Formats: sequence, C-alpha cells, structure tokens
Amino acid sequence: MHPSSLRSVTPLLVRSVQLGQWYNSIPDGGCIPIQENSMRKPSFALVMLALALVIVTLPAAAQQNAADVAAAIVRLENSWADAQKAGDAAKVAPMLAESFVNTDVDGNISGKSQLLSNLKGGKWEHNAISDVKVTVYGDTAIATGAWAGKGVDGDVTRIDRRERWTDAWVKMSDGKWQCVASQQSAVKK
Repeated sequence: MHPSSLRSVTPLLVRSVQLGQWYNSIPDGGCIPIQENSMRKPSFALVMLALALVIVTLPAAAQQNAADVAAAIVRLENSWADAQKAGDAAKVAPMLAESFVNTDVDGNISGKSQLLSNLKGGKWEHNAISDVKVTVYGDTAIATGAWAGKGVDGDVTRIDRRERWTDAWVKMSDGKWQCVASQQSAVKK
C-alpha cells in the first residue's frame, strides 16, 4: 500500500502494512508519516553493551563472594582449632550442625555431642592447624588442611600425631555456616 492510497482511510492513525510505517491522517484526506522516537527503543548496540557489562561483572561479583566465603570459613577453622587447644567445647558447638558426622583417623564415626565431649579438658603441648584451603560451591564449602598435635585429648587419650583433614561446611537457612562433616587421616611422620 502506498501512502497516497491511504487518503480514503478515515481513522486518525493508520499503519501502512507494506511500508511498516505509521501515518497520521489529516483533514484534507492526506497522511503524514509519524517519526518514531529513537529514544523509545534502545538500539541494538546499547542492548548488547548492557548485556556485555552484565556478563563481565557477574563472574567477578561471584568470585568476590566466593573469596569472602572462603575467608570466613578459614576464620571458623582457626577459631575451632583455638577452641580445641583451649578445651572450649562451648565455642565449637555453634559451628557444628546438629547432624554433624565425624570420621576419625581410626575410621570411627561419631556425632556432635561426642566430638564436643572429647574437646573438654584436653591438655596440649602443641595443637595447631596449617595449610588451610577452601573451595566454595554455592552454599557449600570444602575446607582441607593439616593438623599437628601432642598432648592429651578430653577423653584422656594420649596423642602425638599429624593429620590431614577435610571439613564440609553448609550455609544454613539462617545464613550461618556450619560444619556438617569432618574426616581426618593420619600422616606418617
């Protein structure tokens, strides 16, 4: 349809299907093309630029968040180690999930209450963690490290050994991180 053939159209606003253009009818029967405002529709380049910015900044934000979580887990691990050295089970208790499972160097499995009980009353000549590394997977973090201890555990077991350990941490529904599982392996001297 050619714009000159739109003269007989009576609506005030018409669209030429063939030309893809809007026209405004005027009283003398003619039509005036309506200029489309380029600000109403974002240009393709602008949309692509915005999309590129989102794609570039999201991974950086996620990496920063993962680094913050990893640093928080390292602080929790160090706090746990300090509390173990001091025999302070009350400080460790909120770090462990109620369903916490521990597998010790001998393959024995215990829960939260037994681990906390073993912490109480320990006497240590040396008790320290090192080489702590954390990998974050969304709301889960895996911490690994080394432990060396010499002394008496809370259950009066004499200990003089080195271990490698793995702890699984989960961000709970209240936003706090808790350890849900721990496993230790003896390292030969």
